[in-house]
Amino acid sequence: MSVLEQFIDDATLVASAPSLPVLPFCFGAKAKVFPDDAAVANFEKSDWSPSLSSTLYRVDGWGPPYFSVSSSGNISILPHGKETMPSQEIDLLEITKKVTEPVSSGGLGLCPPFIVRFPEMLKHRLESLQSAFDSAIASQVYGATYQGVFPVKCNQDRFIIEDIVKFGSPFRFGLEAGSKPELLLAMHCLCKGSSEALLVCNGFKDSEYISLALIARKLAFNTVVVFEQEEELDLVIELSKKLDIRPVVGVRAKLRTRHSGHYGSTSGERGQFGLTTTQILRIVKKLEQEGMLDCLQLLHFHIGSQIPTTAVVADGVSEAAQIYCELVRLGANMRVVDIGGGLGIDYDGSKASNSDVSVSYTLEEYTETVVKTLRSICDKRSITHPVISSESGRATVSHHTVLIFEVFNSSSRDSNAAESSLLEQQRFLDGLQADARAEYMNLFSAAMRGDNNTCLLHANQLKQHCIRRFKQGALSIEQLAEVDGLHLKVSKAASEPSSLPVHTYRMNLSIFTSIPNYWGTGHLFPIMPIHRLDQRPTMRGMLSDLTCDSDGKLATYIGGESSLPLHELDGNKNGHYYLGLFLGGAYEEAQGQIHNLFGAPNVVRVESEADNPGGFIMTRALLGPNCGDLLRVMRHEPKAMVEAFRHRAEELGAVGGDQDGLATEALAGGLAHFFSSWPYLVSTST
Repeated sequence: MSVLEQFIDDATLVASAPSLPVLPFCFGAKAKVFPDDAAVANFEKSDWSPSLSSTLYRVDGWGPPYFSVSSSGNISILPHGKETMPSQEIDLLEITKKVTEPVSSGGLGLCPPFIVRFPEMLKHRLESLQSAFDSAIASQVYGATYQGVFPVKCNQDRFIIEDIVKFGSPFRFGLEAGSKPELLLAMHCLCKGSSEALLVCNGFKDSEYISLALIARKLAFNTVVVFEQEEELDLVIELSKKLDIRPVVGVRAKLRTRHSGHYGSTSGERGQFGLTTTQILRIVKKLEQEGMLDCLQLLHFHIGSQIPTTAVVADGVSEAAQIYCELVRLGANMRVVDIGGGLGIDYDGSKASNSDVSVSYTLEEYTETVVKTLRSICDKRSITHPVISSESGRATVSHHTVLIFEVFNSSSRDSNAAESSLLEQQRFLDGLQADARAEYMNLFSAAMRGDNNTCLLHANQLKQHCIRRFKQGALSIEQLAEVDGLHLKVSKAASEPSSLPVHTYRMNLSIFTSIPNYWGTGHLFPIMPIHRLDQRPTMRGMLSDLTCDSDGKLATYIGGESSLPLHELDGNKNGHYYLGLFLGGAYEEAQGQIHNLFGAPNVVRVESEADNPGGFIMTRALLGPNCGDLLRVMRHEPKAMVEAFRHRAEELGAVGGDQDGLATEALAGGLAHFFSSWPYLVSTST
């Protein structure tokens, strides 16, 4: 017997003219089938375990060494990576509770969404990067050191930059700027950094940018002006003479090497950044004519973000190393090779070499490839090994930030289906015109044969016919609802029993503000519940945000899934349902929009508590913008708006008999309160 026939009550299939036979699809107990992987379909809810959730959400792949699923079914934070002691692990749900609990109960009283930063994790990332290069340098007997810089465009947040400078100071870690405001903040933060830390000035430059960079050199910052355009050389020569400052400069080479995928589109000969070999030679010649060839000390290149394999890394570094050696041969005072960014993050845990959201190598394999390639070519050319610098921003800050948001309700097509009795269905069927009745009989016959595909075809045709009739005014809204319900029931009955309907889970979040790279480039991040991971997910969900925009939804998830395994929302039974977005510390905050005037989330900074196993302390809480703040961004004036409301209330009060103005004052004061309110939804539940 077919799946469809199982839902047909034989007793109702006896046709009695003039009525059409009713198809009463009966939906009893839902099949207990796991919504993601048939291999675990036999697991009952009571058999589910946190380890199965870890596998389901791929935490085993993208999580190490900083995230895991604890035995209690919550996401656990390991702030020191592999070196984290069991007593230092932090429960992410406990942080969430502390952030959202009222101040009267000892919490911060903040509403989702909010970002949690783990500075200990950031410190570990910096130390791991430095350690990996140091180990590669030692194993390859390389004759120079590694001295990295952080590209501040990845996240310009003041406290992140200050932490990077502080944590990186022991190994002379520096900063890279790509604009005048970025250079100003980099100079300010490096006042407390190592005097040897590099301050690399990239990006397109005008006379003000170059003047600022030269002044930074005068202030004893280790500043290097990197030429993106040939014309910048003339400005450097002119302004350095005017300011009487001897500059240190570099060139950004446009390599032939490129990698496939979205992030490789800016690399190669047709890339938009960098200088060709012809342009580099002209710069060398002009510097030599000006007696400034000794100022050329750095070669910079960038293959592209998220380099997928070490083979591409080796190819790019090899080409750049040859250019470096040629510059030495031409008489430049070369000292540093800046290999740019590209050190990738495995966002989906697949370790794939053909994906924009994964990489097929480890940090150690990456650094070993860079060092080995540089040493090999420099040794063949009898060139002194250069200092190695990199701009590994994504790999530095992605992990230490977690975005927490709440799902506030869910719905499915089922909830919109018409609930009608058999008598109502019979009346609807009897009211169909001849062509629609014929379509229905075709549907009925297909159901009896167990022909699911044909059944769906006729159900679609019947629905489209009724929609046309409704648009012509020949069908009531009640009748249209009946056909919608019939179509949904046929669709469900004709589907495989293991396929569950996808629910829309509405999240208290703006994709355009907090996940702009998903909207702009389709970039995927790990998203999953941060609790209830000891329970089997019984739903599949598509996440939809608060904005009034059709793009305000997440329709693709890691692994190529079109929906996400989620738990059923049980109202007050299980309380709030919190999800987390992981590995989003780079670019998302800097590129976020204020679509619908939803602003940046609140931010909290969390560190482990040394003498309290599992304990943590919140060292900083930064409030996101309120409604008034967001209006000011768009040049509205809240004070003027309140006065306009007051004036309008006074006019209405005079007409309505508000002689003493008390009602007017109360109305205007009440309106003023809304300017200080949180733009996102505020939960009224406890």
